[in-house]
Amino acid sequence: MKRQLLLAASAAALFLSACAPEAAKPVAEATPPPAPTIADPAQTSLTMAADPAALGFDQTGFAKAKADLEAAVKAGTVPGGLLLVAKGGEVVNITAVGVEGPGDADPITPETIFRIYSMSKPIVSVAAMKLVEDGKLGLEDPISKYIPEFANPKVLVGNGKTRPAAREITVRDLLSHKSGLIYGVFDPESELGKLYMAAGDTRFDFTDLDLAKAIAALPLRFDPGSAWHYSRSTDVLGAVLEVASGKTLDVLLNESIFTPLGMNDTHFYLEEDEFNRLAEGPTTLKTPLSKPKEKQPMLSGGGGLNASTEDYFRFVEMLRGKGTYRGVQIIKPESLDAMLVNQITPDVDRKAWFYGPAGGFGLGFGLLPIDMKDPSKGEYFSWAGYAGTNMWVDPKNDITTIFMIQSNEMAGKFPHPDYVYAGYKGVAAPAAPSATPIPTVAPAPSH
Repeated sequence: MKRQLLLAASAAALFLSACAPEAAKPVAEATPPPAPTIADPAQTSLTMAADPAALGFDQTGFAKAKADLEAAVKAGTVPGGLLLVAKGGEVVNITAVGVEGPGDADPITPETIFRIYSMSKPIVSVAAMKLVEDGKLGLEDPISKYIPEFANPKVLVGNGKTRPAAREITVRDLLSHKSGLIYGVFDPESELGKLYMAAGDTRFDFTDLDLAKAIAALPLRFDPGSAWHYSRSTDVLGAVLEVASGKTLDVLLNESIFTPLGMNDTHFYLEEDEFNRLAEGPTTLKTPLSKPKEKQPMLSGGGGLNASTEDYFRFVEMLRGKGTYRGVQIIKPESLDAMLVNQITPDVDRKAWFYGPAGGFGLGFGLLPIDMKDPSKGEYFSWAGYAGTNMWVDPKNDITTIFMIQSNEMAGKFPHPDYVYAGYKGVAAPAAPSATPIPTVAPAPSH
């Protein structure tokens, strides 16, 4: 693994310091070493199961994933892709097919770096909950407390007319996408979408706080809290976190999540020594993917991160561990529990929800039935990315999954649940949604 030696040395120093005996104290009075503050980044997170069959898996789903990815590579719709499935923290399958980009001889591996786009949202949402734990942020706080420009919001009635909103946007509204904000780039022909585009919805030459202030000057689509609508909410949340913490979003995420978990290859913009590991899409894409090798002012909390499978697996394993990974606590179990409470309650309009009457959305995660036809089988919490990446954590079956490709034209084309549950004996194979694809919204295709 290409891990930073300095950070590994720091981790080793922490370990040795924690374990050093105290000569002045008798053995009976010796205190236990403190809990680790960093997971060793030099140690792989990919612990392979000795026998996947013993954990309930056969090769049915994994073989389908391999065949589908090989067919896509042969057709030229993706240069390569990767599926990782684990149960109880033990990896039962890594299916890696193809290469990192057109004309690139390097094969896809768990160290390949992908644009994860909206899979950034769960990370930023966890960082928000950590600030809530620290008393620097409140879920019911109006966001005007941090960005005054959001005071006195108005709702667009139409033809340039507005009315006062019933209340202000709260931090909870941002986390649950009930803010009244939209994505202009995915609704560019609507009246509000045109206003977003004119305000800089697709710009990366200004900061996330600049974008938030520009959005604050625009009307809302609906009263905060009254409906679910995928939007710039997590981008605005990122700006709120910067104000609340006094740190830029990249520094905040590094300190609160990436460094503690040993996620050395997760950034808004790549380091030069990581350039050769960036996965690329096919040359035929009509809308180009982002350019993470070119550093810009924008730190998009809604979709700007890039990560390797190795790194993101550490994050999902932390979620599976109820906020803790290898002894390192990122958030408290009760904070994660709060994130997994459905915010699309009966009084909330869900017409814009990707799955119609099925599932729901918590504070940063989609809450999706394992079987769309039988919700009693349990839910996994999940989110996907614009270029076809996907992740989920299934608490009922203790399963974590990551799927990685780089093509905004192939996003939602792969039957992800089939790859996991078709070969799993503990639960019936889920039925994929018949009409609506896995959500794949990103902040701006031009980035």
